[in-house]
Amino acid sequence: MSEQHWPHFSHAELQCHCGCGRSVMDERFMARLEELRMAYGKPIIITSAYRCPNHNASVSTTGSNGPHTTGRAVDVQVSGEDAHTLMALAMHHGFTGIGVSQRGQHKSRFIHLDTLDAALGQPRPTIWSY
Repeated sequence: MSEQHWPHFSHAELQCHCGCGRSVMDERFMARLEELRMAYGKPIIITSAYRCPNHNASVSTTGSNGPHTTGRAVDVQVSGEDAHTLMALAMHHGFTGIGVSQRGQHKSRFIHLDTLDAALGQPRPTIWSY
């Protein structure tokens, strides 16, 4: 993946946080995320994108093969009215999984976005809360 394809997202924010440095993001997913960013008109702060299987297993209940391991999922730091706006735009832009965490301090609130499909064992489209 070349960063020039995604002018609003850096390699550093898309790579696994375990230190392995891997960033295996799906190109179609990233194109959709870039389109979402353009429609939103504000920075989208990624707090988690690609996760290697080992890291995902250590931080998520989805184990070593969760959505983030596919390169087709991100968590976005957002809250309040901006969260509502981003969620509505994400649905319009074809994101099929939207997880909402809007409790606690604003800096810890986020929305999970993915483009997984029902073939991966989960009903889609779907929205859930954490």
